[in-house]
Amino acid sequence: MKSITIKGSERESVGKKATKALRNAGKVPCVVYGGDKPLHFAADELAFKHLVYTPNAHTVVVELDNGTKLNAVMQDIQFHPVTDRIQHVDFYQLFKDKAVTMDIPVRLQGSSIGVRNGGRLLFRKRTLAIKALPDHLPDFFDIDISTLKIGDHVAVESLLNDDFTILHPESTVVVQVKTARAAIVVAEEEGAEAESAGEETEAVTNEATAEDNE
Repeated sequence: MKSITIKGSERESVGKKATKALRNAGKVPCVVYGGDKPLHFAADELAFKHLVYTPNAHTVVVELDNGTKLNAVMQDIQFHPVTDRIQHVDFYQLFKDKAVTMDIPVRLQGSSIGVRNGGRLLFRKRTLAIKALPDHLPDFFDIDISTLKIGDHVAVESLLNDDFTILHPESTVVVQVKTARAAIVVAEEEGAEAESAGEETEAVTNEATAEDNE
């Protein structure tokens, strides 16, 4: 999995006053958990652009000006309810021999046959939570939907891998193609027309039979 480097400075004070001053200066207070003790640091808000505002998943290299350097994953992020600016970020330190939980994005490849035939594509799980060792974290799940017909689906069971554990039931539907409402209406109308035509044909036949009997 690709990594993004976040450069910052260790925080000496973690009180409300110091935190407010950091935010006013355009910096984001952060904490890294998972080590011997939590590591508090601050980084420029712009440093999180490629980590937060992207559909892709990344690990993080936290690099501080005191020489501290460690690998981590983002666990939680808080935004301001009005301005939507980043208020706080929690990270979890990575260790090669310790599994970590992470959300991995799902990417769809190809064009579904069912959709081309009037079906409706339902993308139900855009990310999947997995648990894996850091070296086994995938960048994404690729799903080829080109062969999906109306009524077909792809579930978690088809994405299982020995390198990681997917934290969803195997029956969980990730993507499916359903009959579109418009297609159902058209089918019903065609069925009604066929039934009406059948009744008319039957009426004409019965009338002709009656005339013959006369």
